[in-house]
Amino acid sequence: MNLNKLQITFLLLAALILGFTGAYVGVQMAQPNESNDEQWINSEESVETGDEETEVVPPENMKKVAQAFNLIQQHYLEDVEDQQLIEGAIQGMLATLGDPYSTYMDIEMMEQFNEQIESSFEGIGAEVSMVNGTVTIVSPIKDSPAEKAGLRPNDQVLRVDEENLEGLDLNEAVAKIRGEKGSEVILQIQRPGVSEPFDVSIIRDTIPVETVYNKVETIDGKKTGILEVTNFSEHTGEEFEEQLEMLEEEGIEGLVIDVRGNPGGLLNVVEDMLKLFLPSDTPYIQIEDQNGEKTPYYSQLDETKEYPISVLIDEGSASASEILAVAMKEMDYDIVGQTSYGKGTVQQAVPLGDGSTIKLTFYKWLSPNGEWVNEVGVEPTIEIAQADYYYSNPVQIEEPLVYDQSDDNIKNVQLMLIGLGYDLGREDGYFDKETEEAVKDFQKTNDMEITGEVDEQTAGLMETQIVEKIRSGEDDKQLEKALEELYK
Repeated sequence: MNLNKLQITFLLLAALILGFTGAYVGVQMAQPNESNDEQWINSEESVETGDEETEVVPPENMKKVAQAFNLIQQHYLEDVEDQQLIEGAIQGMLATLGDPYSTYMDIEMMEQFNEQIESSFEGIGAEVSMVNGTVTIVSPIKDSPAEKAGLRPNDQVLRVDEENLEGLDLNEAVAKIRGEKGSEVILQIQRPGVSEPFDVSIIRDTIPVETVYNKVETIDGKKTGILEVTNFSEHTGEEFEEQLEMLEEEGIEGLVIDVRGNPGGLLNVVEDMLKLFLPSDTPYIQIEDQNGEKTPYYSQLDETKEYPISVLIDEGSASASEILAVAMKEMDYDIVGQTSYGKGTVQQAVPLGDGSTIKLTFYKWLSPNGEWVNEVGVEPTIEIAQADYYYSNPVQIEEPLVYDQSDDNIKNVQLMLIGLGYDLGREDGYFDKETEEAVKDFQKTNDMEITGEVDEQTAGLMETQIVEKIRSGEDDKQLEKALEELYK
């Protein structure tokens, strides 16, 4: 070692203290619409605070950290790098908060995060969180390998390529899930409501950076714009405004904003979007600090849009998506779909000076009326689920499924067959003669050996076709309902 133990101890203490001092200063410097958006993550904010600075004084018992450091360095059986202990101490402090959104990102993880916010990146394309110690899918990204493979919100990732994720923090787990374009990763998934975990094979790819998609449909003779927002990234606000202006120039008479499956992103982006819809006499958001003080933020808009607007949400709509949805809901616009994810906290990424960063929860965000949706979600004004086959699950085949059997795998096969247009008299998991005939019809249509049994190949093709049908949007009951209700 180049430094003696006493010097290292003081450096460790300084690192811990300066880390939190840096967090305070970072907020002091941030303004609501700064250009360096990469500071803000997951509804992450730019909120003003007062001008007073607070000196952070370490607690007296902080010497225990120094004692532990010295004890490990002097007596542990193997050599340990000083940086490893320092980073471990920071991770340990954050872990004790019990907050899945307050995390430490080392230099490598920070580089990956900046890629995700600023441009394209490679991986499976899913927003994840740590829920009760388990890596959990918040939402797959539109057109990503994760979406194409059928991953869903609230899926739990237990293993990556047969390696157990238990005991790893979120960043370590994410590092194992991500990888180079073209490489395969096998995730073991535990899905709520499914008794046994199952494997999902995903080929990693470049994750699309386009975040706003538009189309026009004619409903009852009225030209209707649909804007789908898949993420709140660096340029999403600009894309959204440009595409909205384009739709308005085309003469739309109504608008649907679709944030289903949108896991959130940068706060200033959703702020800019809300300023297009909420008038100046109504706050578009309130921010509550650790002392319970609430600060409302307002637009400069004189008048609201003349046309009706609906917002689509589901259980994968989180964070900034919920900020948008609840603000529009409290303006008496229709919110259609299912209750959203429920993330009502605000994080700031605070650089520690060496390329690493602490992402720390600083605030709550509240709706214009002061509602906090954390762990509750935004309830739709019009609740509607998709067709049952949207919620079918992958079938794990050890032995072929055959006539007169009964289990959950058969129920999922029946749901998929119904979704693919086959007539069945039941969907309760009992393999009757009608199910057998539907399986034979499916095999015949797809030039497979006609056995009436569901083997791994048959089940795999069913799953592929049902995922493709879901992604095509041809039977989107939630969007249909939003369009149907828009002009009532």
